[in-house]
Amino acid sequence: MADFWYTPAKQKLAKADLDFDTVDLRARLCMSNTTADTDQDAANITAIGTLDEYDGAGYTALDLATVAITEDDPNNRSEISYASGTWGATVSAGTRNIVGILYYVRVDGTNGNDYPVAWKDVTPFNGNGGAINFTPNAEGVLQIT
Repeated sequence: MADFWYTPAKQKLAKADLDFDTVDLRARLCMSNTTADTDQDAANITAIGTLDEYDGAGYTALDLATVAITEDDPNNRSEISYASGTWGATVSAGTRNIVGILYYVRVDGTNGNDYPVAWKDVTPFNGNGGAINFTPNAEGVLQIT
């Protein structure tokens, strides 16, 4: 599957109900049994058929505390990025490979209220006992075109 924005998140953006300057944006790693990469109409995390969040010991969801929004005039888009992040300092192997990143807004920490924003495919990998680090692309991890 390709990278995408969830349809309800696009509607929130169009209605000015999604402000990246004020929301609590977070990221979860999902493994190969997830349907987060196809459930594009999910209005909240519970609506994703199978989340299959990474289960390696030491893993935690990533709080994207330093979100930055930039205007990219030459490419006619806005780019959303954040500082490099770590999903745990010592992360053991999970039961399956990680295949993507689920970006979501944490409303109150419950899957029924927290809602997905975007999905990003990654080259499949697994924890190996070290940190799982992610350095965002200079062109932004999410783009609005």
